[in-house]
Amino acid sequence: MTSPGEENKPKKTPFYQDVDGFRLPGVFSAEAYRSALTYKPRPGDLFIVTYPKCGTTWVQNIVACIFREGKPFTSALQFFTETPFLEMTGAKAGEVLKRPGAIKLHLPFHLTPWSPEAKYIYVARNPKDCFVSLYYHTEGMPGYRFEDGSLDDFFELFMNGEVEFGDYFETTLSWWEHRNDPNVLFITYEQLKKDTKGYVLKIAEFIDSKYGEKLEKDEKMLQDVIHHSSFGFMKEHLNRHLTELMTMPREMIEQNPDIPQGLRKMLLSGNFQMMKKNAEGVNFVRKGIVGDWKTHLSPEQNARLEKKFREKFAGTGLLELWKDDM
Repeated sequence: MTSPGEENKPKKTPFYQDVDGFRLPGVFSAEAYRSALTYKPRPGDLFIVTYPKCGTTWVQNIVACIFREGKPFTSALQFFTETPFLEMTGAKAGEVLKRPGAIKLHLPFHLTPWSPEAKYIYVARNPKDCFVSLYYHTEGMPGYRFEDGSLDDFFELFMNGEVEFGDYFETTLSWWEHRNDPNVLFITYEQLKKDTKGYVLKIAEFIDSKYGEKLEKDEKMLQDVIHHSSFGFMKEHLNRHLTELMTMPREMIEQNPDIPQGLRKMLLSGNFQMMKKNAEGVNFVRKGIVGDWKTHLSPEQNARLEKKFREKFAGTGLLELWKDDM
């Protein structure tokens, strides 16, 4: 006989690890993650912070194109060195980052390296689309060993805050509380989708007024930024670049001094090497649409997630942010 709640217990879970009470992908280096938490922000540092699958890669590419006067990344190594993912690469990648550049984080506010002299772009996304995107990311990336994992199993993990980088609701709330800090730009994925040009300009102005002025005066450069950070462009180019990096021969990884230490350790780990044979054609950038949840959530799942959304964000403006998208 099934006990109460047993029917909702996940039958399969992705390859995760818990480091000091925080959940990370199993292929990450615990040492790199711990070092990331000790990073000391420099005056003028720019951080791009999100919960996973809420627009991080999109904004990384927007910011990089702003710095590069509309030009895109030409390799995955550029992507990881010019906008390093600190929890994966380790603090050293932030320390040696060529400025101007940006640092990516998936951390709640209390774990984020903080300085009033640094700037933070936080991107939030409605939880239903976030869940669907995170499921496909986890199911499609070989390092998670979740190729045959079901959406139903993953839904229970997401609802319980037992996926990588912790609980969606707690992380989003932690940054919402700082949305009015002068060095924080809090935007949503949906806002960026509905008014890409307006929000690209807002991001540029937030980074530094000189970037905002440059894009305002140069329409071609602005359109280049938008095009080279678009989902169509990233799907074709960034997916290919990441596949090339993930399938790079071991000796090339060992001999390339530009690969950040934490990333090198991950790529050379036994766990990752076992998965490389499945890394061809990795689909890191998938759809990027708003409302994908409508074709994935069952009525019961939709009701449960809606209820949690309203309970967790009660009394905050977050309920209003997504009134047209939920």
